[in-house]
Amino acid sequence: MNLNQITVPSLDVEKAIIFYKKLGLELIVNALPHYARFVCPDGDATFSIHQVEELPKGDGIYVYFECEDLDNKVDKLIGLGINFDEIPTDKTWLWREARLQDPDKNQIILFYGGKNRKNPPWQIKN
Repeated sequence: MNLNQITVPSLDVEKAIIFYKKLGLELIVNALPHYARFVCPDGDATFSIHQVEELPKGDGIYVYFECEDLDNKVDKLIGLGINFDEIPTDKTWLWREARLQDPDKNQIILFYGGKNRKNPPWQIKN
């Protein structure tokens, strides 16, 4: 099994498209005003946005995008006017993360996990 795509809700898909294109995703389906799909610049995963009348309550959705050159990526995005809630920070789970929100308050985490992404020291051994 392979994860194909994550879809997040949006009140304004057109506004969300602008945001995600700034992040570096490539738009491959533009079905405004209801839907858009992107391909990630690395790997085969896709990411989509669908229009909703109301956003989910609570913490919402968390989406992680891995960036090998995280600090430089964040610097470039700040230069494009993207605001971050947290600049790159080393975490106790051995990832480096930067956090921001998309226009619909979905939580976006840009991170670099390296070998610890799939193989942390506390990995379950079968």
